[in-house]
Amino acid sequence: MKKSKTFKNIKIAVKLLCHIIFLLLVTIPVFSQNSDFNDPPYWRQAIGGAVIGSPASQAESVVMVSDGGNVKAFGWQGKPLWDYFARGRLQPFITRSREGTTYVCRSSNSGTGILIAINRAGRELWQINLSEPLISPVLVGWDGRLFVFTANRIRCLTASGYQLWSKNPGMAIAIKPQYDGHGGFFLVLEDGEFQNYDAFGNTDSETLAEIPINITPLDGAGAEKTFLLTYSTGTAEIYSCGADQLKADQLMPDQIKTDSAKSNRIKLDGITFPGRPVNVTTRGNSAAYLLADGRVCLLSLNDKKILWTADTHLGAADLAGPDFESTFFYDERGIYLLTKSGASAFTDDGRRLWLIRLRGAASLPCFSDEGILYSGGTDWILYAYKLEERVKVQKHLLYGPAPEGNYGTAITQPGFWSDYPNIYNENEMNAWFREIETAIRQGQIGENEKEYVSWLMEIAGSTLGIYNPGNRPPVLVPPRARAARLLAYMGSAETIPFLSGLFARDRDPVVRAAAAEALGRIGVDPEGLAMNAFSEAVFPPAPLRDEQVLTAIAAASGALCRFSGPPLSETGIRILTSLSAADRPPAVRNRAEREIISLRY
Repeated sequence: MKKSKTFKNIKIAVKLLCHIIFLLLVTIPVFSQNSDFNDPPYWRQAIGGAVIGSPASQAESVVMVSDGGNVKAFGWQGKPLWDYFARGRLQPFITRSREGTTYVCRSSNSGTGILIAINRAGRELWQINLSEPLISPVLVGWDGRLFVFTANRIRCLTASGYQLWSKNPGMAIAIKPQYDGHGGFFLVLEDGEFQNYDAFGNTDSETLAEIPINITPLDGAGAEKTFLLTYSTGTAEIYSCGADQLKADQLMPDQIKTDSAKSNRIKLDGITFPGRPVNVTTRGNSAAYLLADGRVCLLSLNDKKILWTADTHLGAADLAGPDFESTFFYDERGIYLLTKSGASAFTDDGRRLWLIRLRGAASLPCFSDEGILYSGGTDWILYAYKLEERVKVQKHLLYGPAPEGNYGTAITQPGFWSDYPNIYNENEMNAWFREIETAIRQGQIGENEKEYVSWLMEIAGSTLGIYNPGNRPPVLVPPRARAARLLAYMGSAETIPFLSGLFARDRDPVVRAAAAEALGRIGVDPEGLAMNAFSEAVFPPAPLRDEQVLTAIAAASGALCRFSGPPLSETGIRILTSLSAADRPPAVRNRAEREIISLRY
């Protein structure tokens, strides 16, 4: 009897061991394929509050807003960089420009909104009272200009905070503003009106019969400003904004084959989605869809065919809540889906790159160009997960990625005035100066910006022989300096090469000082052109001795250092140190010393 019982126990043990071996055999391949990321965080940092809004990663660092009114920055390896206290409640919106400037908004119980710019070293640059809070994050244009959105006003500001134009959208916004891929943005109002704005405030609009669940620009389209519109019914169409009765093959060359009549809207008939679309992102001729059951599918716009579907970290229950949010994007690395509960990534052909599940996330995470997922927890800790070794490929300037395009605000040879006979007439110039200065004061430069900038460049650079003035009389120094200074109030990164060249080549110290002043007011110097011009003027072999120009260099160098921070500040401090030496004129030395002190605090 005892022997039989022992044999029975052995059988139970063997059976249990077989179950364990089977579970190990099933489980080990899953983990070896990294289908579920279970490693500990790459690093974690206490942030003293819950993160509100998605963190923003850029320039090998991440910045986030906490509910305590702080904005904090960390390096991609976890080093604390700076901590800015906004002295009030912040909104859950944060934007970073290419040079690393951070834009946030402080709101008050009275309903006002204060837009704040913080440089990459955590120093406040400026504040602007918007009268009402933001309704979506600030968007940054190609040349550093800002598109700012409140309930009753859309504003365009320079990087230094000068207003270029403002407009009232006319109604509440249903689909929040997004980049249009051409340097502007689009939105949809509650009545279904689609509005597309360019950088100068010009607007194309059309009223849609139904508000889509998503609109995304198509970067592979042949026509300018072409969008993919997806509806909750599972239908989709191509829409070319501003097009007047274009053929389908003009909208998407060699992509959409249809016998429909000419139109600026082409329906994508014959597509059967494997579920109800919830979100969409595009790249080239492909569109990735998030479906209501939590899967992702890839649609070929060429063939109007679903190429593959794949499971994500989500289930149908995750998407059912009214507060569900997701970040969905598609770049050369793959397709990425980010939510509060986790994140998933896929290759173009549908293979899973990785999957991670998050617990207790206070807001949407963000995924950096360095392959790091940043997530702020309700436990007041920022978590960083290193998920990829691949780095997103980008063309970089001195600091930050290069812009995707330009607005043509500072072309080498402005053509607006080449045949205008009275361009250098004193009365005509004064009339133009008054008109431009009035537009600047009113903050309504708008659609005249390119024309105004062209004229100011023509006047300021009239003695350089760039624009072939022929036998026209020379422009005197005061209007040339006046024109250079006014360029600062339409401050664009695109005008920096001209102003740097004007500073280096003009022989009059008043004009050179005005050019330096304008460069300082603009604040950004993405290729270091202004700092290089200042260095050549300060250091041998041909240093300047003019007190007015050197004082202007000191002021502009300090302004550029404050605005853009490192790496410009290294050159700027060398310049300021030289200008504060005992052998410099007192006015120059005093200004340089003040600028150095301002950089310390």
